Formats: sequence, structure tokens, C-alpha cells
Amino acid sequence: MSQPIAFSLETWSRTQLGAVETALSQWVTADAVPALGWGAPQGLVQAMRYAVLDGGKRLRPLLALAAFEAVAQPDTQNHPTAALRAACAVELIHAYSLVHDDMPCMDNDVLRRGKPTVHVQFGEAGALLAGDALQALAFELLTPDDGSVPLAVQGRLCALLARAAGSTGMAGGQAIDLASVGQTLDEQALRHMHQLKTGALLQASVMLGAACAHASEQAQSALAAYGQALGLAFQVVDDVLDVTADSATLGKTAGKDADHDKPTYVSLMGLERSQRYAQELSAQAHAALQASGLRNTAALAGLADMVVHRSH
Repeated sequence: MSQPIAFSLETWSRTQLGAVETALSQWVTADAVPALGWGAPQGLVQAMRYAVLDGGKRLRPLLALAAFEAVAQPDTQNHPTAALRAACAVELIHAYSLVHDDMPCMDNDVLRRGKPTVHVQFGEAGALLAGDALQALAFELLTPDDGSVPLAVQGRLCALLARAAGSTGMAGGQAIDLASVGQTLDEQALRHMHQLKTGALLQASVMLGAACAHASEQAQSALAAYGQALGLAFQVVDDVLDVTADSATLGKTAGKDADHDKPTYVSLMGLERSQRYAQELSAQAHAALQASGLRNTAALAGLADMVVHRSH
């Protein structure tokens, strides 16, 4: 009897990323609006494509596609087209947030994904508009009018993404972050800020994928716990890398949290305890997968490991 082929996260990710990159390249374009007869300004689309294509870990779309695969069963109603659209939509929201976060009115950063930030390349107004357009395009992707995604699924996906990106999610977390410069936060306050700023969109990535298939209540609850633990682990590791890696490795400016006097897990806990905490959160994510009742969770487990052991 032949042995089952061991799961390879690298091989799986390569296949998924190929589909995501192709879709993003096709959808972030200056295509004309049929009813109007004109497309988006080329300069704006150029800035949008610069912000999205050819860079980044693509963790959020990978989480969405991994969750979809974990939940989807041959004898249930699945929507693979919706899953790919959701994967791209959450990456567009992430990209827009980076464009705006890097601007002088926020973090004032000049390096992102190993190249000049969008406002450096296209000016502040160009960056602002590119971020706005990317956010709008994310929801356009979730609401195709060709019948490929049922209306009920469209509504569910839009609600999940809007909540994760809005005032009780990513935007709210960024507001807390800006207000906390120079402040001393306790662990509970720091966790709350990062659960919103970073964790909400990572958790939503998982739930978006699950929403494109028929997930049981047990699976949904477990995947939500997995996403929450992974989202916080990502931020803890980010704080660690900010003090242990250089800018060339990170693809963004290293040491900027300390330079801006921002509260981080390292400033609160110290380096070693922060590293241990990331491992604890990874264990929580794996435990949630085991409690999910799902069988095809190898990709989700591999992504949890990747988050904790990444070097950039």
C-alpha cells in the first residue's frame, strides 16, 4: 500500500498564490464601466497596482483559501469563485491600509515591501486616492453581477469584511495606536489594540473563507478562535522582528516602533517573554484546529507555524 503524500505548505502556497496573483492583476485594472463608457484614470490605477502587486506575504488570502478548503465538502454547497474573490478582497483592504498607514499623517514611512511607499512614489494625494479606490474595489469584488456568487453569500462576505476593516476593527485599532504614542499600556489594553488593528482582518480572512462553504457552528467557533490566536501571534512576532531584524530583511523600516515611542509587546514584556508568548498563541491556534471537527486543516496549521517562525 502506498503511503499518503506528506503535505507541503510551500507547494500548496505556490499554487494558491499563482491564482491570487493572476486574479489581482486581472481585477486591479482600468477596465471601462459599461454603463458609462470610460475606465479609471491610468495614473490612479498605476498607483493601485503599485500598492498591491509584486510584493507581500499574501497571508490573508492564503488564510481565506485554506479555511475554504478546510470547510468545503463534496456533498455540501461550496462557492470556490467566492473564495477566490474573498481572498483578493481581503488583500485589497490590507493593501489600502498600508498605503494610508505609511502616509505622513500616520506613520510617515518611506519603505514598504522593499520599495518606496506609495506616497513617496505618487504623492500624498495620489496615495490617498489609491487607498480609497482599493477599499472600494474590495467590496466590488465581493458583489459580482454575473450570478457566480449567490446574493446571500455576497451579503455575508461584505458584512464580515466591513466589520473587520471599520471602526470596531482595523481602523479602530489604528486610531488607538495613534492615540497611544508615548503612552504606557498594560497587557490588556495592548492586546485589545492589536486585536483590532491587526487581528480583526486576519481573523476575518479565515471566516471569509469559511463563509464560502457550509461550516458547522462547531467549525465556525473553532476557526474564529484559531483566527484570533493567529492574529495576535502575528503582531507579537511583528513587534519582535522590529527590534531583531534589519530593514532589508523586513522590506520596511526596522526599529520604527521604538523611534516613534509606540507601545509594543517587546517594550511591555521584553524580548524573550514576547517570543514565548508567540509560541503560546501558536499552540492555541493549533488547539482550536483540533477542536474544529475539520479534517483538512494542514494548510491552516502550516500557516500558523509560518506566522510564528517567519523572518520578515
